[in-house]
Amino acid sequence: MSVKFKACNSCQRNGRLTCRRTRLGEPCLRTYPLECVDLLRRARAAFKAGHTIKESSRLAQLEAVVQMLEEHECDFVQVLGKDLHKPHFETVMSELILVKNEALYAISNLKKWMQPQQVEKNLSTTLDDCFMVNEPLGVVFIVGGWCSPVQMCLVPLVGAIAAGNCAIINPSECTVNTAELLHRLIPLYLNKECFHVILALKNDLPDIVEQKFDHVFFTGTREDGNRIAQAAARTLTPVTLVLASKNPCYVDQHCDIVTTAQRIAWARFHNAGQSLVAPDYILCNKSVQVRFVQAMKCCLMQFFGPNPKESRSFGRIVNADIFNKTKDILWKSGKVAVGGQAIEAEKYIAPTILTDVVDTDLIMQQDVFGPVLPLLTVQNVDEAIAFINKHEKPLCVYAFSNNSEVISQLMNETSSGSFCSNDCVLQSLIVTLPFGGVGTSGTGSYHGRYSFDTFSHKKSCLLRSLRFECVTYLRYPPYEERTLSLMAWASTLSQRGQGWCQIL
Repeated sequence: MSVKFKACNSCQRNGRLTCRRTRLGEPCLRTYPLECVDLLRRARAAFKAGHTIKESSRLAQLEAVVQMLEEHECDFVQVLGKDLHKPHFETVMSELILVKNEALYAISNLKKWMQPQQVEKNLSTTLDDCFMVNEPLGVVFIVGGWCSPVQMCLVPLVGAIAAGNCAIINPSECTVNTAELLHRLIPLYLNKECFHVILALKNDLPDIVEQKFDHVFFTGTREDGNRIAQAAARTLTPVTLVLASKNPCYVDQHCDIVTTAQRIAWARFHNAGQSLVAPDYILCNKSVQVRFVQAMKCCLMQFFGPNPKESRSFGRIVNADIFNKTKDILWKSGKVAVGGQAIEAEKYIAPTILTDVVDTDLIMQQDVFGPVLPLLTVQNVDEAIAFINKHEKPLCVYAFSNNSEVISQLMNETSSGSFCSNDCVLQSLIVTLPFGGVGTSGTGSYHGRYSFDTFSHKKSCLLRSLRFECVTYLRYPPYEERTLSLMAWASTLSQRGQGWCQIL
């Protein structure tokens, strides 16, 4: 029997005919900007009441996140399978364990993070107490991406909780099943007044951002990030942006080509190529390219078999729009050396390698969220660096070489959000390393302590006594040259290891 669909009454009243459609008789879960105002009001009231301030409250919420992931692992595997055809292995490793590690690390270090941080003093403040305290910002808005829809929502949430904030989370509309699972589970585990999940379309996000949060954390494309940043600027709301970019990968002639191909293939074709941190294109010389393509053919056969469409280890494109865009880019760029097959009904694109790609090809002009890897020819590492530096700063730069000088040159002479040698993606998974972009690939960073700092205000504090006026009176008028010399001496920091500077 066919299932009838219609727009819900609220959608019809607001003239929104393109919203997520629901089964007849079921409530629409979508959140509208005006509805978000009430959630924001409730979250602000909860924050002002101090529900998130105490260390014990923060620890309880962090432990609840871990509990939610452990008790509903099967549910997360199921919804990510529906949304992205994501294998169980990838869901557990790249989504659930990553978030769990973030929460456990925050639990272990929260007491230390919350302590005041002492700072260096000069002679005039030597008897005072100078320090910074970490204050929560208030109510933060977290907009998750669809590439990794669980961790892109929950890793920032862990930082917001650890820092003592309330939060409103908006999972991506592209991964409907995952979004609705988060919408259902988070109120069951976290404080219902402090933490909310909304289901809004990306076109509504600027209106929601303008409701004035204390911080906005966004993961996604540059185009959407630009709209979010402009909306936040209108209310002077600080933002963290983690944005898609063209991540280059240089493959040197001095490397183990088989191991290199395996590590790049895993990173590029993981989650069917839908990743912000995967290598976007390969730079290598012509002789390396021939060997690299052959090695990639072998490892793709090893990874996914003769027909990747039948492999339980290979995903699908998230929706028809991104499928069609990726397919068009694929067919208008370079020459297909491996793969190239596309089945629209299944949103399937085979792992594909393109050769004879040039900088003006469409695939080099647009962000690609799909299993397509273009190869460009350069003569040497200097030419590769020049090519990288003439483009916008990427989120990640990768380099494969057994020559440490080549690695150091690429690391030191390029600028990017992160750098990794002889592997890919792993630098973005380490809880003790900050992760974020630079320039057009984003602003700000997160993970571990850096998430805590992102969602905290470092308040400068100076605690003085009313005693010792016999010294501080020197700063008062009428001014004299003699007292200026004394005050300059007392107020100037010394060079390291030289003691206090002397009066001339």
